[in-house]
Amino acid sequence: MTVASELHFKSVNYTGQGKGRRVIITGAVHGNETCGTKGILRVMEQLDKGELKILNGSVTFVPITNPLAYAKGERSGERNLNRNLFPNENPQDFEDRIANWLCPLLAQHEILLDLHSFNAQSQPFVMVGPRNNDGDLQPFKHEVEERAMARILGVKRFVDGWLATYGAGVQRRLRNDSELQTVLKYGVGTTEFMRSTGGMALTLECGQHADPQAPEVAYRAIMNVLAHFGLIDAPKPQPVPVDEMEYLSMMEVHDKLNADDKFSRTWSSFDRVKQGDEIGRRADGTAVLAPYDAYMLFPDVNAKANAEWFYLAKVSQSFN
Repeated sequence: MTVASELHFKSVNYTGQGKGRRVIITGAVHGNETCGTKGILRVMEQLDKGELKILNGSVTFVPITNPLAYAKGERSGERNLNRNLFPNENPQDFEDRIANWLCPLLAQHEILLDLHSFNAQSQPFVMVGPRNNDGDLQPFKHEVEERAMARILGVKRFVDGWLATYGAGVQRRLRNDSELQTVLKYGVGTTEFMRSTGGMALTLECGQHADPQAPEVAYRAIMNVLAHFGLIDAPKPQPVPVDEMEYLSMMEVHDKLNADDKFSRTWSSFDRVKQGDEIGRRADGTAVLAPYDAYMLFPDVNAKANAEWFYLAKVSQSFN
């Protein structure tokens, strides 16, 4: 049996002799999402054998970000690491202790690639950050460079709007606005924290958890990032053509209000729903209907009461 207090955290850094960017690549933020770990270890093996060389800048690999969740083979150790990710002077759980190590490590870098996978069968996609803005929620100034990075990862589906959509859901259900900033912190994960330090960050969802191709997607993305930013001697990867991109913006989140709320069918991310389609039923029998034509995102059949149940997204026209 794994004892949380006996676990340690591990990162491995490779630094070239030339000047360059500071990149960090993370895997297994969720313990049952192992494709990133496999992709990272494959690249590290090539580096250790001398088959690959970091010439400029530096790259830090974190193959297993959450060792407790990884040992359990489950999404979380004691809670979801990819929510409320901040240093904590009085850590309450294992994920707080990870944050006290991980957040300063992220802040030492400029660029984060966070590798994940998902439950239902679907094609890989990348979660991108907000447009450049000076707002309170997620101020940002690297939109052009971050989105250029997204286009060389080797996937064709792009999704934005996570924190704004989550924040709007929080604001909708809070009765007391004074709680807003506290609860919004729950929406901050690796990429949001990285952007808060002035960096840029992408979450790459490499495929279904058990898909044998998902580690290959992760590996290809790592190699493309190293080449794109000039850390290795390799041709610059070509961005996916605009006419081949599918670009969606998250619009709203629906919460599970009662443990007995049920989906009306088995949903997968990117399933299309038409306005008026029944998505699920509340515990009292009330139908939950699609308010407009949309795409389903992150349906969670195992969501607990008062937690995120599913998101809806719409097609956006302009990525750049």
